[in-house]
Amino acid sequence: MNEDIFDVVNDDDEIIGRELRSVVHARGLLHRAVHVLVYNAAGQLFLQKRSMTKDNDPGLWDSSCSGHVDSGESYAVAAERELMEEIDLLVDEPMEELFKIEASAGTGFEFAVIYRTESEGPFTLCPEEIDEGRWFTPEEIDNALANEPEKFSPTFKIVWARL
Repeated sequence: MNEDIFDVVNDDDEIIGRELRSVVHARGLLHRAVHVLVYNAAGQLFLQKRSMTKDNDPGLWDSSCSGHVDSGESYAVAAERELMEEIDLLVDEPMEELFKIEASAGTGFEFAVIYRTESEGPFTLCPEEIDEGRWFTPEEIDNALANEPEKFSPTFKIVWARL
């Protein structure tokens, strides 16, 4: 299996090199990621429970989809690719870019751009990536984060706090 190659970036999110995924993670090098929040018409947010086979944050609730930006790829293209790979959603319109999170230990040393889109589903979940997924109201997310924060990925907690 070929290993992913990521762009390594500096503190200003400028590309300074390329490296294998395993090396980036082992050395804590700064790199790029995306998170997409998929809302339905009722205002509910689709969250995924990460597969127990994932190398980071297994079994935790996370954004509708998330993933790394491959070397040479833009944030927007990565977001669209991840939607297709993880929940089989093809968007017709460009997604709304909400904000960018600075790289830190809490984000796994990832700069992350957060996008928003709308869909009613249903979704086809990639079993290698996701164990389950479901719609949550904002109130349900607030309550779950207050009572069981350990069930959510660190980056999702940062994203939700910024919304």
